[in-house]
Amino acid sequence: MATSAETHAMRRAVALSARALGATAPNPVVGCVILDAAGQVAGEGWHQRAGGPHAEVHALLAAGERARGGTALVTLEPCNHTGRTGPCAKALIEAGVARVVFAVADPSPTASGGAQTLRAAGIDVSEGLLAEEAETVNAAWLTSVRKSRPFVRWKYAATLDGRIAAADGTSRWITSPEARADVHRLRAEADAVVVGSGTLTADNPHLAVRGIDGATQPLRVVVDTRARTTAGARVLDDAAPTLIAVGKDADTSHLRGVDVVRLPYAPEGRGVDVRALLAELLARGVRAVLLEGGPTLAGAFVAAGSVDIVTAYLAPTLLGAGPAVLEGAGITTLTQALRLDVTAVDRIGPDLRVSAVPAAATAVPSTSQES
Repeated sequence: MATSAETHAMRRAVALSARALGATAPNPVVGCVILDAAGQVAGEGWHQRAGGPHAEVHALLAAGERARGGTALVTLEPCNHTGRTGPCAKALIEAGVARVVFAVADPSPTASGGAQTLRAAGIDVSEGLLAEEAETVNAAWLTSVRKSRPFVRWKYAATLDGRIAAADGTSRWITSPEARADVHRLRAEADAVVVGSGTLTADNPHLAVRGIDGATQPLRVVVDTRARTTAGARVLDDAAPTLIAVGKDADTSHLRGVDVVRLPYAPEGRGVDVRALLAELLARGVRAVLLEGGPTLAGAFVAAGSVDIVTAYLAPTLLGAGPAVLEGAGITTLTQALRLDVTAVDRIGPDLRVSAVPAAATAVPSTSQES
């Protein structure tokens, strides 16, 4: 059984791990707190960037000799392999900790086994403390390991009657400045922001993170089957990297110097294959996708079973006509509806932010953790 001090320390470790959302891909986000032998906090840390020291190393350096005989609280099972950094299980053993408590077992075949190594060294090991909270923050990386694709958050802004634009196409701005600022937080927590060619043509979005100091800019991805992106598109500036995903035989002669990937067409014959797109992004180190682009692209992701969470910003406005939030999802009757469980409802300025996950899903994030 965990002590109250250990539970408090693990909750702190979870909050620390959330500080690195969007900055560690392809690695997980991890937090660690070291308690000394008397149960007092001796050091803490989190994995801040891929290739840098892991959370345990940061925490052990902060704790120094006070780690000896103490307890390490870690949100993910300490790794057991040598990559760009050494194994954390070994670092904990060498530091002389007496007990390790971790929240979630590492499902990756290359890094798992840390618990076994720690036990073999005579260290008391416990797992599962605040597992749901830790999984929620680390959902993107865990999804990438378990499903071999990035985690996908579909975000949209709409009126209360489900319109994303008026009948004449005007859409700026349906939601408030507060809601739009919150979207930049979601972008900062993602590794890639994805839109379709329809959104690009209608809005010419920039897609880079603004207003968040120190944010790692996500990869901007335009799904442009027929390669209609023009040289003047705002996404082609140097504010963030950009990838244009086109059909396998699209003419891209006007996109020289632009990072372009050719993808197979969807089995239904409309647009590119969503699963192929996600496989390409996974290979590029993307673990968390923010899907921002339009009803048609959203429908393709829903039809492919590739939406892990929906974040809807709903404005207290009615339009009565105009495009709806979802199109072409392959749903023709009520029995085919994608049923969702609402995980959170928050007030963002005058708007509502509703977070929901597919009814069978668990342990996916609804909002950022506070630290």
